[in-house]
Amino acid sequence: MGPDPAVAAVRLAVRRVLADLPPPGGAADGAAGRPAGLVLAACSGGADSLALAGALAFVAPRLGIPAGAVTIDHGLQEGSGARADAVVRTLADLGLDPAGSVAVTVGTQGGMENAARDARYAALDDAARRLDAAAVLLGHTLNDQAETVLLGLARGSGTRSLSGMPPAFTRRAGVRYLRPLLDLDRVTTRRACLAMGLEPWDDPHNDDPAYTRVRVRNDALPSLEKALGPGVTEALARTARMLREDADVLDDLAARAYADLRAPEDGYPVAVRLDGLAELPRAVRTRVLRTSAVEAGSPPGTLAAVHVDAVDRLVTAWRGQRHVDLPGGLRAFRRYGKLLFGPA
Repeated sequence: MGPDPAVAAVRLAVRRVLADLPPPGGAADGAAGRPAGLVLAACSGGADSLALAGALAFVAPRLGIPAGAVTIDHGLQEGSGARADAVVRTLADLGLDPAGSVAVTVGTQGGMENAARDARYAALDDAARRLDAAAVLLGHTLNDQAETVLLGLARGSGTRSLSGMPPAFTRRAGVRYLRPLLDLDRVTTRRACLAMGLEPWDDPHNDDPAYTRVRVRNDALPSLEKALGPGVTEALARTARMLREDADVLDDLAARAYADLRAPEDGYPVAVRLDGLAELPRAVRTRVLRTSAVEAGSPPGTLAAVHVDAVDRLVTAWRGQRHVDLPGGLRAFRRYGKLLFGPA
């Protein structure tokens, strides 16, 4: 008799992403059939990440891939250190090695959710670099994807935001992250934990209505399902996949346009030629402008559509306006046929 269907589904999802990892040293080693390097599971102890860790512990040795895990102690709840230690023991019992925890200090900038995420990723980046990991696996599910899309819709976000969480991404630190479970729902991961004899921890923060995502999860999505019928969560996740394909094409076009229009900086961090910029489709042009601002040093997390729109008016509706102020102490302005981005 084979494993429980939920366990099989989680293992298959993990096997697929592990099979696609390049071997150490890149493509040249791939011809020799060498397996990938160490893979880490980021595990909070919740059902999603615990099912992920259990699947990794089963699949990785069969592919000849070393596997470990790390849990992050955010220090936001009493007894969080003891909870992290318990998660580490569970991970070690699964056979994951190394298995450890990292304590972080969560700031206040941008709200607790954003600050906790920033601290978490910084700790995961550091752990992956220290252990020379080939990849870090994250336990986000189809439900998380649907919540992300709905939050983007509520904020009036653009295509990239509505495309949700990518299945794979690399941070500026060079660490590769993979999300194997984006096509599986939380019912599946919780059932997989039960079938594997793993007891997940339910974080009280996941039911605290003070957090926007919790209200989306517990109130907004169930209301939509009740009003529109079942399948809303799956439809939102499917929409994210389709929009991601569109966003990838537009980003690629914008990257080529940015490279073509980049001009000598004249002492400024970034300069782009106005000749040719105005003729670009708006969807491509605004991406070029956003890239220019970010490359000049404007923080991408605070650079909003209103800023990009104002810079766009310097290109398409210039009436002598002097400049546009941007986050990060920067400004954009026209000079001698160029759009310049530099310190205010």
